[in-house]
Amino acid sequence: MTGAALSIQNLTKVYAKSDTHALKSVSLNVAEGDFFALLGPNGAGKSTLIGIVSSLVKKSGGTVRLFGYDLDKELSAAKACLGLVPQEFNFWQFEPVIEILINQAGYYGLPHRRARLQAEKYLKKMNLWEQRKKQANELSGGMKRRLMIARALVHEPRLLILDEPTAGVDVEIRRLMWSFMNELNKRGVTIILTTHYFEEAERMCRNVAIINEGSIIAHAPKYQLLERADSEVFTLYLARPLKQSIQLPQLSVKQLEPQVLEVGMQSDQTSVSKIFSQLEAQGVTVKGMSSKNNMLEQVFMQLVDKKSMGKPQ
Repeated sequence: MTGAALSIQNLTKVYAKSDTHALKSVSLNVAEGDFFALLGPNGAGKSTLIGIVSSLVKKSGGTVRLFGYDLDKELSAAKACLGLVPQEFNFWQFEPVIEILINQAGYYGLPHRRARLQAEKYLKKMNLWEQRKKQANELSGGMKRRLMIARALVHEPRLLILDEPTAGVDVEIRRLMWSFMNELNKRGVTIILTTHYFEEAERMCRNVAIINEGSIIAHAPKYQLLERADSEVFTLYLARPLKQSIQLPQLSVKQLEPQVLEVGMQSDQTSVSKIFSQLEAQGVTVKGMSSKNNMLEQVFMQLVDKKSMGKPQ
């Protein structure tokens, strides 16, 4: 049976000066080898939770264990298991790229020769080897983001926390990062991802927790959360321009272009295959389709809105 990479029990954080309860008895388990999404609106408590797990923020109560190591009693062993990619660039901007990784490896006790080999390995994986002698401030924003990931991995942690890793990067770099994250996860690295790109979480993660106002309001496999989506909108691409009106009872139908239809439906109304059959019966052939709305985002908004309005889940 797979053990827990991260186990959090009754975690609380109160900022005394403002009497702000940032975390309210949060309990959370992330299985070893999982690709896990931690989602929440701004100010929900994600950054506080990550800060506590990475020992950068002092908790008010509760327990945190990384691969069984208690953060209070076995801090060094716990930290050795963890790699963190924070939102903000926090390396020294005037240090050469390769030295940033070598020095980071040294913090974890790697001998200089091994540290240099590890730095070379991860700079090449993140397509940064040609920039190794440049100062960090000479890199583009996307390169700096990749440098943050390389630095977090240089000591080869068992758990990697990625806090908004693709924020502000272009599509090409985002896809490179997606591919690399999936490769890492297949090699056994547990990944916790926070992101505001819901398609990113829906595409890559297997389990999801949603935090709002300091409390976990959902924690389930992704497929179970997606089942809660109450509506879907599809874009249908037709084989030929539509010349006649069509009938799809109880469904919302909008013609966007001569060969493009938008069809909206409640999740429990019908199936896509039945829509295709109904269109075929009217002489309309569908050659392709895409989902217009992100289902995970829809579920997220449903849950957050319910929480904000004080309704039961």
